[in-house]
Amino acid sequence: MKNPDRKEIESAIEGILFASGEPVQEERICTALELDRATAEQLLQKLMDYYAYERRGIRLLHMEDSWQLCSSPDCADAIRRAFEIRKPAKLSQPALEVLTIIAYYQPVTRVYVDQIRGVDSSYTLGLLLERKLIEECGRLQVPGRPLLYRTTKSFLRAFHLTSLDELPEIPELPADGQMRLGENGEILDPETDDPASGETADSFEGPEA
Repeated sequence: MKNPDRKEIESAIEGILFASGEPVQEERICTALELDRATAEQLLQKLMDYYAYERRGIRLLHMEDSWQLCSSPDCADAIRRAFEIRKPAKLSQPALEVLTIIAYYQPVTRVYVDQIRGVDSSYTLGLLLERKLIEECGRLQVPGRPLLYRTTKSFLRAFHLTSLDELPEIPELPADGQMRLGENGEILDPETDDPASGETADSFEGPEA
């Protein structure tokens, strides 16, 4: 782009994000448009605010070092009807437990998850892998070299998080080392059995269309 004005740059950013269909790293946008990071972030934030303020049918999401265009949650029902998409099933209680453990203690092995839950988690890990909420991220350098798991950008998107730093704080694990979740998926304080925060994982129904 030869001496583009600000409007042209904003249009180019929008075009890059739309054409990708996947999260685009901020560095890639900077390189393509010859922008410094501060300017790119300012323009991306402006686009994000515009879509939200004008209640457009699309939203711009910020996930760690990447940005992605997606449909607005307000349009989810209309999109499902238009394309005959089934509403995603909510995660089961076991899936919520495993996902919570991985989110807070990643990277972790299946054995570590099993120790905290007190039951085998192999099947549940498989379901979360299928839904792309977690992924394999190498092996632990111990005998047997068990697989390590971490959350994905799809996890951040589904829970409307920019980064893992936005996860609510949780209390320390109780003496038996097992995390306890309430009926609605909230983490329970081991001292009182009351919810440790106002956040509940049970509200998750899957990423927006």
